[in-house]
Amino acid sequence: MIDYEHDISAIDADLIRHGMAAIHLVRAGDQAALVDCGTGHSLRNVQAALAQKGIAPEALRYIILTHVHLDHASGAGAAMRAFPNAQLVVHPRGARHMIDPSKLIAGATAVYGEQAMAEMYGDILPVDAARVIETHDGFVLDFNGRPLEFVDTPGHAKHHHCIWDVQSKSWFTGDTFGLAYPECTVDGRAFVFPTTSPVQFDPVAMRASVERLLSRQPEAMFLTHYGKVSGVPVLGRALLSRIDAHVAIAKAAATAGDGRKQALLAALTAYLIDELRAHGSRLTHEQAVDVWGLDIELNAQGLEVWLDGAAA
Repeated sequence: MIDYEHDISAIDADLIRHGMAAIHLVRAGDQAALVDCGTGHSLRNVQAALAQKGIAPEALRYIILTHVHLDHASGAGAAMRAFPNAQLVVHPRGARHMIDPSKLIAGATAVYGEQAMAEMYGDILPVDAARVIETHDGFVLDFNGRPLEFVDTPGHAKHHHCIWDVQSKSWFTGDTFGLAYPECTVDGRAFVFPTTSPVQFDPVAMRASVERLLSRQPEAMFLTHYGKVSGVPVLGRALLSRIDAHVAIAKAAATAGDGRKQALLAALTAYLIDELRAHGSRLTHEQAVDVWGLDIELNAQGLEVWLDGAAA
């Protein structure tokens, strides 16, 4: 667990490796909330963090999901059972998948298989519809006197919103502001790049969402992957540039036929390694790929879906 200012902490979600996914704990007086909840395996870390801080399970009032991709939300059903006074706050496009997760489970199982699903995500349980709050663009949640504003931010997913915390003047960004892993930080400067994972990547919408977040002139961003980043204007410019670069790489690979996927993987890896070198990182090629391997694969998959949709 990492403690920040303004009663915000990052709890490691225990997803694949340390430092890959964070669950943010926010306190307002005698109440607490989570932003994203990780997987079914993440609950033990959340419970341990609450116990360490002296927060009773009954004081956890909200579980807020930035979107319903499984690394962010598959543990929601288990968490709602563990925290009896909690309500689930979710984008309206994602609410039905939390109430009845059968389609999420079936789709992911078709990709990963049952054993890998259990290893990565644990049990994916339904959430009682009576305990679900659906947001809308501009919705404000009064979290025990600490206003949280929800803003629709498509681009990574159509069911994605980001949360503006008035107290810290910061955003909880889910995946909209990209990925910034601790291993790639140099002298306190984060290295951020977009997540174009399937199936709803939209570069125009993603750019607009990032620019909307930047327009608030936030003091910091809290990323699910991973934690607090500052120096937001510089990061924002880099992220927008790297979104454009991902699109250019996809277009260049569009005519590669059966070799398109491999062309995308090779070009994305080479591009990100070059960018990381320019950032000043001393990670070896192998170390960087070890950190990014799954993300590069997912980004390539998402770019392929986007290319196919554009062609159709």
